[in-house]
Amino acid sequence: MWFTKSQAEVLQELKVNPSAGLSSQEVQARLAKYGPNKLKGKPKKSLLALFLAQLKDMLIYVLMAAALITLFIGEYVDAVIIILVILLNAAIGLFQEHKAEKAIEALQKMATPKTLVRRDGQVKEINSEELVPGDIVLIDAGRYIPADLRLIESANLQIEESALTGESVPSEKNAQAQLKDPNTPLGDQNNMAFMSTLATYGRGEGVVVATAMETEIGKIAKILDEEIDEMTPLQKRMEELGKVLGYLAIGICLLIFVIAYFQKRDLYEMFMTAISLAVAAIPEGLPAIVAIVLALGVTRMSRINAIVKKLPAVETLGSVNIICSDKTGTLTQNQMTVVQYYTLNNLKELPWKIQT
Repeated sequence: MWFTKSQAEVLQELKVNPSAGLSSQEVQARLAKYGPNKLKGKPKKSLLALFLAQLKDMLIYVLMAAALITLFIGEYVDAVIIILVILLNAAIGLFQEHKAEKAIEALQKMATPKTLVRRDGQVKEINSEELVPGDIVLIDAGRYIPADLRLIESANLQIEESALTGESVPSEKNAQAQLKDPNTPLGDQNNMAFMSTLATYGRGEGVVVATAMETEIGKIAKILDEEIDEMTPLQKRMEELGKVLGYLAIGICLLIFVIAYFQKRDLYEMFMTAISLAVAAIPEGLPAIVAIVLALGVTRMSRINAIVKKLPAVETLGSVNIICSDKTGTLTQNQMTVVQYYTLNNLKELPWKIQT
């Protein structure tokens, strides 16, 4: 618990001189040991894995069976049409997921802030990803905190921590404080500064005590990565429809065979008839129609900068009546934004004003 230790104990444990900072050699050694100061997500799926994931659907399985059967009975045109429908459905889903991942990666790159550090006795501005435990970070108003810090100097320092604590009022920091209770909540740890929070007033210095997934925001990221994928209502209904159609096709085949047996008809001829009826009972165009309709919804949302990663999520979002959320740091981000400005002659509105 870094907040329960004195400044001298923290600096000694991290083996750093606050007036000079770490040396370049020591930074490289610690970077190799701790890795870059970057939040890690789930391993990125390959395009092949994303494509195969689009085929994991009961109705798609039924269509695959129909394609194999039509090939068996020599209806090659129908088989090609069914296969094209399956590929079209998978391609639409693959394109949307890949597009969303690229957009998210772009946002992550934009969110990587610069930070001021003291290294080799000099103040340098570096990418926050290059920070390592023991780095001396300089803080001033308007800068994001790039990692979890134990403050070693503070002058009227205030940090907005709504992203972690939900408190709309900036927290006042005191580098000289040494807390006794190891169970002190984040919002009361006034000698600490946490990754992704924003300095709003004053200045200070801090020594990096945790980076990447070891930070408080990194612990939240770990919890998000443990999220279990659940089927949307639309996916559940499509799954049920696929099962019903599959059972219906099997039932038709069995019924035709029973009738043929009692009527003493040619079994091979009845088998071909049963297969034809079973294939006819399967709506080959349904998956493609559903995918296209959802893709249209996703496209419309992308025009207003709303990123949807999975197509079925559009239908789920459309079923939402009420969204409950803590507005501070979640919707408003606790940051004031200019929406109107006055000139000598007239009132002008900025183009990004939200109309209510």
